[in-house]
Amino acid sequence: MWAEASGDKPAVIVDADSGGRPTTLTFAALDAQVNRAAHALGALGATPGERVVWCGPNSPEVLVAIHAARKADVVAVPLSYRFNAEEMQYVIDNSDATVVVVDAEQAPLVASVRDRLPKVRSVVGFGGDVPDGCARWDDVLAGQPDTEPGEVSGDPRGSSMIYTSGTTGKPKGALRTRTDPELVKVLVAELRLVVGDEVHITTGPLYHSGPLAFAALTHTLGGSIVLLRKFDASAWVRLVKAYRVTNSFSAPTQLKRIVSLPAAELADADLASMRCLIANAAPVPYPLKQEIVEKLGDGFLFEVYGSTELGILTVLKPADQLRKPGSCGRTYGGQRFRIVKDDGTEAAPGEPGELFISTPFAMDGYHATDRQLSQLDAKAEAEVEKAERAEESERAEPETSARPVRWKSVGDVAYADDEGYLHISDRKTDMIISGGVNIYPAEIEAVLYAHPQILDAAVLGVADDEWGERVYAIVQAKPGETLDTEELAAFVAERVASYKRPRAYEVRDALPRTESGKLLKRVLRDELRSRAGAS
Repeated sequence: MWAEASGDKPAVIVDADSGGRPTTLTFAALDAQVNRAAHALGALGATPGERVVWCGPNSPEVLVAIHAARKADVVAVPLSYRFNAEEMQYVIDNSDATVVVVDAEQAPLVASVRDRLPKVRSVVGFGGDVPDGCARWDDVLAGQPDTEPGEVSGDPRGSSMIYTSGTTGKPKGALRTRTDPELVKVLVAELRLVVGDEVHITTGPLYHSGPLAFAALTHTLGGSIVLLRKFDASAWVRLVKAYRVTNSFSAPTQLKRIVSLPAAELADADLASMRCLIANAAPVPYPLKQEIVEKLGDGFLFEVYGSTELGILTVLKPADQLRKPGSCGRTYGGQRFRIVKDDGTEAAPGEPGELFISTPFAMDGYHATDRQLSQLDAKAEAEVEKAERAEESERAEPETSARPVRWKSVGDVAYADDEGYLHISDRKTDMIISGGVNIYPAEIEAVLYAHPQILDAAVLGVADDEWGERVYAIVQAKPGETLDTEELAAFVAERVASYKRPRAYEVRDALPRTESGKLLKRVLRDELRSRAGAS
């Protein structure tokens, strides 16, 4: 569409300050590359509905792969470039991917586990030299036509499967084969986005659901994307000014780094063009909002609440940022939420309980396995049933409803105030959010338990001014053993991606557990908070 209507308009901009190879792709040039890539996927044997993994820092090739997957009618599976080889192998194999498209920086990691990827037919590397056994991106696209791929039947194009860890810490693929165009239109209006007049700058990596969604939305609206290969606060400020950026999506950690720039850099900053700076991925501290308004300007900061599985539920607009401390906004477009107490009854305003959501944005389900067939895990389903029993008649939909109400939970504890604004107060799971990235302690604990000298272990998040939370590990040695924390850190570093590694280790004689053996993390958290308060 935009290749025909605005073919000469920049679609992708990689500036010299962006950390990548400087280039500009017009919508016409981007569309031609996407079409060649879509034909190439077909030539590699990827058929409609199959999974295609893409992996790498933000780059034009990543955007081409994302759009090509849509046109080829395959399911795009983003893979974190920060994973180690073992983590990559798990996601690629678990997703049933048949093709992997990977940046040259990460290609050696994929190559190192290639013999353990029996379903993968082809690995294609881009952006530099690739290992033996990997095809070169340019070679694969060479000779392919730049015409539109033929029409295919089946699910709507644009399917994706983003991996998000569950309460056990094992990654699960959240499959989404559809969206709700009318609800997207309402969201666009809520966020003040303008068709044909948006310039988006990437702040986070596109393998995350939020940055990916808003970059893709900008292209859908005919806007330009300024790509940062990896986030740099100084470059971000310069590029916003240089390209008159109108929207961005960011975790609080990046925003904190921006407002913490030297006064001279901030004095030269110009965010007058910004209409919509969306904060998400973790709760945004109120003092940070105050700093953003004071140092960057007022009238463009939005906060949203949502999840990979359920999409965006609420929007907190600029006028409410300082008026509603702690809130993540109100629902839009007819979406609904309920807050259910432990006894199954509805919570009153100001009363906390588990948050349940009914939304057309909900994913299809998790990638099917032997025990998990396109549905939320058993625990979540049980909680949903409890919520549905609470007030069955109130939630009954008319028989003419195209989709029955389904109440789903991702385990957040929340309350609503008397104006209907949602406040997230806690998490039922032990998930750690560090720099806007979800980290699951059970995954790291499993690695610690594999250490031959460890008897017991607990991993939890402790407060951190820059990251929101940092990972902290408490361990207990087996009788007669002595733990060397430096050696333990090296052991974990070989098995866990860098951003998930504990930043500190503490050795104890015993960890608190109930008589039934349940670890009392609440006790550990209270002790750490008390210790931090006394220091």
